[in-house]
Amino acid sequence: MKYNATSIPYSATGVFSALVNDYISGNGTARDYVPYAPDLEGIKKAIQHRKFSATQRQVLVSVLENQYQVLGAGIYEKNKAAIEKVQANIGLLKNDNCFAVTTAHQPNLFTGPLYFFYKIIHVIKLASALKAQFPENEFVPIYYMGSEDADLAEVGSYNIDGAKHQWKTKQTGAIGRMLVDDHLLQLLQDLEGYWTVKPEGKGAFEIIKAAYKKGNTINDATLQMVHSFFGQYGLVVVQPDDAKLKSLFVKVMQKELTTQFSHAAIQPTLKRLSENYHVQSEGRAINLFYLKDANRNRIEKSGELFSVVDTNIQFTQTEIIKELQTYPDRFSPNVILRGAYQESILPSVVFVGGGGELAYWMELKEVFEQAGVNYPVILLRNSFLFINEKQSKQWASLEFNTEALFDSIQDLELAFVKKQSVENLALTKHIASLTHLYNAIQQDVIKIDASLGNHALNLSLQAQKKLALLEKKMVRAEKRKQHTSLARIHSIKSELFPDNNLQERVENFSKWVGEYGWDWVEAILNNSNSVDASFTIIHLSKD
Repeated sequence: MKYNATSIPYSATGVFSALVNDYISGNGTARDYVPYAPDLEGIKKAIQHRKFSATQRQVLVSVLENQYQVLGAGIYEKNKAAIEKVQANIGLLKNDNCFAVTTAHQPNLFTGPLYFFYKIIHVIKLASALKAQFPENEFVPIYYMGSEDADLAEVGSYNIDGAKHQWKTKQTGAIGRMLVDDHLLQLLQDLEGYWTVKPEGKGAFEIIKAAYKKGNTINDATLQMVHSFFGQYGLVVVQPDDAKLKSLFVKVMQKELTTQFSHAAIQPTLKRLSENYHVQSEGRAINLFYLKDANRNRIEKSGELFSVVDTNIQFTQTEIIKELQTYPDRFSPNVILRGAYQESILPSVVFVGGGGELAYWMELKEVFEQAGVNYPVILLRNSFLFINEKQSKQWASLEFNTEALFDSIQDLELAFVKKQSVENLALTKHIASLTHLYNAIQQDVIKIDASLGNHALNLSLQAQKKLALLEKKMVRAEKRKQHTSLARIHSIKSELFPDNNLQERVENFSKWVGEYGWDWVEAILNNSNSVDASFTIIHLSKD
């Protein structure tokens, strides 16, 4: 596989929020909501300030060692070097000079959208770059599995060639606790027909098939799958739905139950943020769920009682604190407290997330401070757009540059017909001449009768409108002449931006690995930025 890559500023794409663009560029007030700038100097400060006790490290390492036992001897023997590299990184986490470079994502079915890969590859690249920059420290890339998510419609689906496939199961509650069932195996079987006709698809499909065995939890299936893909790079996967890990967060959760501190903590920030930017999440009075068996329900307080929404479960304050201390795994932080929990169990100095994640993390600085948890540097994850050889040739034939890929269909059509037409489709000069003529007429009629000045002005405006309408008709006529080329513009745009979304938010990796093999992943790794932010377009060919 051959490829060439071009990077453009995120702002040039027109698809990222003002908050994200300002945060990257340092403009506006976006960086006022974080303690560290998203650069090497900010990371250096985060390293200096990061506190993570020996007890926290011991618990983390013990849990990780236990969680990785699910891989079994078969996985170890299949790729001994990969598991040894992961085990070595887990061992490094015992040391106080070792820090995590973390990304988080739900355990999407068969990895879900492309940016699942982009996030993980970014932290792998960044951890290596930080080791070179700060050689006295160690940096471990970590995938934090958001396994307590309960949005099955989002997490339990994947898209291939424009078709959405949805896992239809009767199971409820946290996704990670669900089991691989017959319907999920049927989806896997449907996938097999797609993969087996792809020239490079067999190896990757076998990894997925081996992970999603009937009766496996989605937690364990995702761990095995992600390890099989990325263990060779030393990526460590952590499943946070664990009683021992949550015991490290009990004090914060108790504070939340007794004082509802997090909701009050974000209010001043939300007020300031909303003056210039869109607010991502406002949270709730209590930002915890009760997680038991097949249920994950909000906790609400009414008077002196705590209720679990949509159940008959109620607690007094004494009872719910006892429940928390006895069964910390039955309590699950929502988006407002999730970051603080993540940083209570991981010694992160950098968190890599998407635009939406950055937006809600910017609300949380005061929550971290009141929880007594270190806030990391937050970086925008890398973004990519992949173009195959046929699409590249067609785009080049239209004589558009790479940045124009992000222009609207209407702008592209207009630019193309004006470029291709031998006639002058813009009547700008004529309109200017007409305006000049009517101005002269207006001056002449005013000399005779001042009241006729407005009449002359109205005639000028009417004439300009008629010429503008004529210009639109000329453009439409030219578009009809250029029908074939304009249809090609529509086709390329719809292929690269399915349903007017970024490719990375819709497509599954199977299309690309199946066609190009693991070289596709290496292309992402080679072109991943570590700290600097830009959007990368990669043109692929098989020659």
